Amino acid sequence: MKEKVQVFGRFLSSMVMPNIGAFIAWGLIAALFIKTGWLPNEQLAQLVDPMSQYLLPLLIAYTGGKLTGGSRGGVMAAIATMGVVVATDVPMFLGAMIMGPFAGWVIKKFDALVEGHIKAGFEMLINNFSVGILGGILAILSYYVFAPAMLAATGAMAAGVQFFVNHSILPLASLFIEPAKVLFLNNAINHGILTPLGLQQVQEAGKSIFFLMESNPGPGLGILLAYCLAGKGSARDTAPGAIIIHFFGGIHEIYFPYVLMNPVLLLAVMGGGAAGVFTFNLLGAGLVGPASPGSILAIMAMVPKSGGYLGVLAGVAVAAVVSFAIALPLLKIFGKDENLEDAIAKKDAMKAAAKGETAPVLSPDTDVSAIRHIVFACDAGMGSSAMGATVLSKKLNAAGRDDICVEHASVSDIPSHAQIVVTHQDLRERAAHSAPQAELVLITNFMNAPEYDVLAARLSQIDTPADREAASICPETKAAHNASEILPLNSIQTGCAPDDKEAVIRRAGQMLVDSGCVDADYIPAMIKREESFATHIGNGIAIPHGVEEAKAKIKRTGLSVQLFPDGTPWGDVTVKVVIGIAGAGDDHLDILANIATKLAAPEAVDALMDKTPEALQIFFTQA
Repeated sequence: MKEKVQVFGRFLSSMVMPNIGAFIAWGLIAALFIKTGWLPNEQLAQLVDPMSQYLLPLLIAYTGGKLTGGSRGGVMAAIATMGVVVATDVPMFLGAMIMGPFAGWVIKKFDALVEGHIKAGFEMLINNFSVGILGGILAILSYYVFAPAMLAATGAMAAGVQFFVNHSILPLASLFIEPAKVLFLNNAINHGILTPLGLQQVQEAGKSIFFLMESNPGPGLGILLAYCLAGKGSARDTAPGAIIIHFFGGIHEIYFPYVLMNPVLLLAVMGGGAAGVFTFNLLGAGLVGPASPGSILAIMAMVPKSGGYLGVLAGVAVAAVVSFAIALPLLKIFGKDENLEDAIAKKDAMKAAAKGETAPVLSPDTDVSAIRHIVFACDAGMGSSAMGATVLSKKLNAAGRDDICVEHASVSDIPSHAQIVVTHQDLRERAAHSAPQAELVLITNFMNAPEYDVLAARLSQIDTPADREAASICPETKAAHNASEILPLNSIQTGCAPDDKEAVIRRAGQMLVDSGCVDADYIPAMIKREESFATHIGNGIAIPHGVEEAKAKIKRTGLSVQLFPDGTPWGDVTVKVVIGIAGAGDDHLDILANIATKLAAPEAVDALMDKTPEALQIFFTQA
C-alpha cells in the first residue's frame, strides 16, 4: 500500500513539479499586481487569469502527456486539454492531470498499433496527422463529456460543504474543503459557496467565519514546514521559498504540489483545517469580507475594527501546528527523495520491476568495436563512481577490451566524449540530460552489478583483433603513499556496535576533522550527501562523503574506517564497512580503486573483521 501511494503521488508530482517555476511566476504576479496586491497595477494584473486559466493547465497537461507518450504525447495532451479548459470558467488543473496522461497513453497505443505497418516515406505524414486527428477528437470529447463530469464533481464537493454548514458542524467541512483546495478547486469552493454565505452572515452579525474556512493559510504552512524538516531533494529545497509566497503572498496553490506528491498528507491538511475552524468557532473569530488572496496580511486587514485579532491568529496557528504535527511523521514514513529526476527514475524502475524486466544494458544495434570511452557517473563523481569504474575496468580488461577508457565523473558533468554512461538507476534522468549522446547502463549495486558482466560480454564481441585500435589514454591519478596521513590509526574503529546512520556518518566525519583532513563544516555536507543520494555501494560497504560543493572544506586527502561485525542499518540495507572519504583533487582515486579491487567479493568484507588497526591501515592505503 505504501509503495502504491508513493508511486501515485510521484506521478502526480512529476506533472506539477517541473512547472513549479511557472506557478511561482504566476503567484508573484498575482501577489504584486492584483487589486488587493502589494503594487496594484491594472495592466499587469491582466496576466493573472490567462496564466491560471490556460498556461498552467496546459503546461501540466503537456508534462503528463510527455511522461506517458513522449514528445508526441505532450503535444497530444495539450490539444486534448484545451477542450476542458475552454468549457469551464475555473482553472482546470485537475482536468489537465487526467487528460494529459490519458492523451499521451492514447498516442502511445496508436504508435504501437501501426508500428511496422507504415510504408517508407509516409512516416512524417502519419505522425503529424495522427496527433492532429486524435488530439482534435479528444479535445471535442473533453469539451462535451469530460468538462461536464468535472463540473459535476465540483458540484458534489460543494454540496458536501453545504451539508456541514446546514448541520452546524463546520470543522468537519474541512474534510471537503481541504482536498478540494489541493485539487485546485479552491476558487470554486471559496467564491462559489463560502463567500456568498459569508456576505449573508456579515449582514446579520457584522463578521463571518466563512471567510476564514478556505483562506486560512495554517494547513498549508504546516505542510511546508514539515517539508523543510523532513522533505528531501528539490521538495525540501523549494519549501522555504514556497512558505513566503504562501503565507505572506496568499497564493495557496504553491503548496498543493507538495501534497500531491504524497497524497497521504491530505490527512494533515484536513486535520489542520478542522482544528483551525474549531478554534475560530470557539473564539468567535470572523472577518468582515473575503480575504483575497489568502495572505495572513490580507486576513488581518479584514478583521473587524472592534477586534478579534487574537481569535484569528490563534486559529491560523492551531491549524499550522496540527497540520505540521500530522504531516511530519507521515512524511518520514511515506516520503522519499522528492528530487524530480529521481522520482521519475524510480517510477520507471518500479514499472519495469512489475513487468519482470531489467534495464537494457546496451542496444543490440551498437557498434561495439567503436566503443572507446565509458564514463561511470555518480552524484558527486568522487566516491562510488571511482570504485565502480575500477571494478568495470578490470572486467573489461579480462574480456580483452583494454583499449576502452573507463573514467568517472559527476552525473551533472559527464564529458561530451562519453559513448556509454554507467550510473545508478535513480540518476537516469540526470545522466540522460547531461549526456544525451551516450547510451545508458543502469545499475543498483556499484560493486557487484550483474550489468558489468553483461556489458563486458557485449563489448568483447569483436570479429577480429584488427578491429581494435590503439588504447585510449585515460587520465592518470597519483596516489598519496603516506599511510599514516591518509588513514591514521585513530581514524580506524573496529568492533563497532550498530548505530543510527547519521551518528555513524558524523563519527566518520569527525575522525576526518580530528586528523586534519577537513574543516568541521565538511560533516554537515556528508549528511546532506546522504539525504540526497545514499552512499551504500553494495557488498555491505558505505562510503559517506561530502557534496560536490564541499570540496573547498577539504584540506588534504584522508579516510576514516568503521567496522561493524554485526552490521549497522543503512536505510533499507545493512552495511559492515563504513569508509569516510575526503578527496583533495584526484589523490584519493588510486586508494578507492585499490579498495574496490580488494573488496570486490563479499567474503573479503567479512575477512576485514579480524584484522588489527595496523593491518587495516596497510590494507586500505597500499596497493
